[in-house]
Amino acid sequence: MRRVLIGLLTLLMLGCAAPSSVAASGAASGSASVRTAKIYSIRTTDATKGVITVVGTLSPAPAAGTRIPLHQWIPSLKRWQEVAHGYSSGSSVTITTVQPGSIRTYRIAVGPQAPYSAAISPMISFKHYVWRGMFKKGLLAAGGAGQPQFTVVPPKEGPRRSEADLLANQGGYVWGDVDSTGCRYSRNWLGNLTDGLARVSLHNGTQALTSVRMQQETETWLNYDITGVTRLRLQVADVRSGYGPYVSIDSLLLCTN
Repeated sequence: MRRVLIGLLTLLMLGCAAPSSVAASGAASGSASVRTAKIYSIRTTDATKGVITVVGTLSPAPAAGTRIPLHQWIPSLKRWQEVAHGYSSGSSVTITTVQPGSIRTYRIAVGPQAPYSAAISPMISFKHYVWRGMFKKGLLAAGGAGQPQFTVVPPKEGPRRSEADLLANQGGYVWGDVDSTGCRYSRNWLGNLTDGLARVSLHNGTQALTSVRMQQETETWLNYDITGVTRLRLQVADVRSGYGPYVSIDSLLLCTN
């Protein structure tokens, strides 16, 4: 009888211990099999070339040198597209890509590595501002007084679409409008070829924003924050000259388009 009781107690103890051991093992394996990916930072690191640098974090860290793709959502195609990739180093990855100015959504991903399943980061929207020629999209309109001429250098001679010559008769002025939607800054190099004084100005439509008066045969810059301006006007006016204002420009806009 005593042996029977001892045997029954042993079976009961083993029966109680087994489920808790399996549960603990299952919990451990369940938590260990989950990997997370996240975009830690995304920024424009070269606005002239259009370079975007993305830093991602991966936890737990994958095998060193794991290929990590950067995906961009393409609205017109309604799908994700890989635009660049990097290789993991510890729990981080750095990815660079050259993109035109844009407002797009990005994510990073890491493939399955036993015992971890594949992981995709939360999406992140990013405004990528890149310098482009002021006349990339052409002139909306041009005008002035005193036989105004607003001549944009043709693409074969000025592929950046940033150069133009502005001139008018004595006492006259000339202006040109561009669509600056999606742009936040205007940077303009000015070369005054006038035989006297000229004034160069930037306008929000017809409302003056800033201006500079230029001496004969001088160079200068006219830069301004144009956040919220959707129709930017550049104007050259005669102040005092013998033949009229004549200014050459090299103008860039910082835009997402």
